[in-house]
Amino acid sequence: MSVIQEFKSFIARGNVIDLAVGIIMGAAFTGIVNSLVADIIMPPIGKVTGGMDFSNLFIALSTEQYSTLKAAKEAGVATVNYGVFLNHLINFMIVSFAVFILVKQVNRFHKKQEGAPSAPPRSEVLLEEIRDLLKKG
Repeated sequence: MSVIQEFKSFIARGNVIDLAVGIIMGAAFTGIVNSLVADIIMPPIGKVTGGMDFSNLFIALSTEQYSTLKAAKEAGVATVNYGVFLNHLINFMIVSFAVFILVKQVNRFHKKQEGAPSAPPRSEVLLEEIRDLLKKG
């Protein structure tokens, strides 16, 4: 089998296509979550904490003080951006929760399908009919 044929059979498998769709949907979902955190969740948290902008929390690794992260970066100073880390952590928690809910719902759907009894095989039905006829006698 040539490499091209092997590649075609690999791509044609359902799992690979499912994975590709999942990655594409995940990338799109990431944009939504980033907007949710930056535009919806963080402003009220900043309001409650006195107008604090988490993305602007940092530690400059120099002797000079900078009022904003942008100013420190423009000066070429190394910084520890723990506020950006907090934003990413909140993003991760939201995505994790959304995936948890999704998996929970999918599992619930699969349990309902598995719970329905399947019809017995035809051979068993015939054997039961023969048994019943023999009992009648």
